[in-house]
Amino acid sequence: MSLDAVVYGAREVVTVGEDGLKTYEDAAVAVVDGEVARVGDAGAVTREFPPADADHAVDARGKAVLPGFVDPHTHALFAGDRSDEFAAKLRGKTYQEILAEGGGILRTVRATRKADDRTLLENLLSHLDRMLAYGTTTVEVKSGYGLDTETELRMLAVIDRADALHPVDVVPTFMGAHAVPEDRDADAYVAEVVDEQLPAVAEQGIAEYCDVFCEEGVFDVAQSRRVLEAGEDHGLTPKVHAEELSHLGGSQLGAEVGATSADHLLYATEEDAEALADAGVVPVFLPGTAFSLGAEYADPDPFLDAGAPVAVATDFNPNCHSRSMGFAVALACVEMGLAPATAVQAATRNAALAVDRPERGRLQEGTPADLAVVDAPSHVHVPYTFGENLVETVLKDGELVYDGEVRR
Repeated sequence: MSLDAVVYGAREVVTVGEDGLKTYEDAAVAVVDGEVARVGDAGAVTREFPPADADHAVDARGKAVLPGFVDPHTHALFAGDRSDEFAAKLRGKTYQEILAEGGGILRTVRATRKADDRTLLENLLSHLDRMLAYGTTTVEVKSGYGLDTETELRMLAVIDRADALHPVDVVPTFMGAHAVPEDRDADAYVAEVVDEQLPAVAEQGIAEYCDVFCEEGVFDVAQSRRVLEAGEDHGLTPKVHAEELSHLGGSQLGAEVGATSADHLLYATEEDAEALADAGVVPVFLPGTAFSLGAEYADPDPFLDAGAPVAVATDFNPNCHSRSMGFAVALACVEMGLAPATAVQAATRNAALAVDRPERGRLQEGTPADLAVVDAPSHVHVPYTFGENLVETVLKDGELVYDGEVRR
């Protein structure tokens, strides 16, 4: 038995299980062999597991301890910069107008195709460093800025390499159907994704998921179904971008194919919420996207009423340039009306369900010891103290990976 860490004297320790969020006051966490061995009263825990005997003794007096955040939706691997498009949006240009002029996703595709693997890897590792400093311990990263077989495979290989090099767990998703390339129509490109890209991705053996942008002007429901069903034939679990810019039917598609998650959902209906809940599909809200677009926020109430495990993610990408799950939690509270406890659960355990990592995001006895110590007395301060990073210390599988600097 190896006593990896004892986090002691915490003002509050948060655990998240099937019955929701639970807090312990004046508490401690003991970690043995990478797993949480005990959570509870500080005196009782430290008598059984003395901090002096631990590899890492973390003094959390006056502070809160939370499960490490799980970010279940990002496009964190890319090259280039689109900050000028942010300024254009402020002048009134829409997302679709920018895309039609060759900007948006297609602009990032051109930059990413030109970048070498070392540049892409350095970019991704830099983003992972920042995410870790914000308390994220597991993150999903999509391909999708290649839109050709060679670049999509390169992106997935870089994602896999980053996972091996960085303490943050990286969940790889193939998203060749992210946009229609400039020289193709949608049907022809879908055929390429199905007939060329997916077999190559399956042979490579890195991606776990297949995602598609089901949206007006991108891929319709029939095209999206073809991509997701072909992905399933190649062993990839479906995910779907649904109802982001319009109500097209991506949510119902996600329910029909048994997707792990349906993401965005700004224009989803009560019927969509019920269908996803009945099918066991996790709804993932991306409030940072609405913030960056100046759009209406998704309404979580129908999903909560249907009993779905609502999740929150950053959607970090060149068009939504935030790597902070704390900021996503704050937006989920202020703009979507989630209670702080609900939003924190959405960013931890429920987010983990959206990437099939049910053991993560919980901080319960017997689960992996992924945790963040925040310089605040309770989890409520995560959304309350918006615009600041409260995270002081992060443990990943019981190892100290951040204490003001990233350790990798």
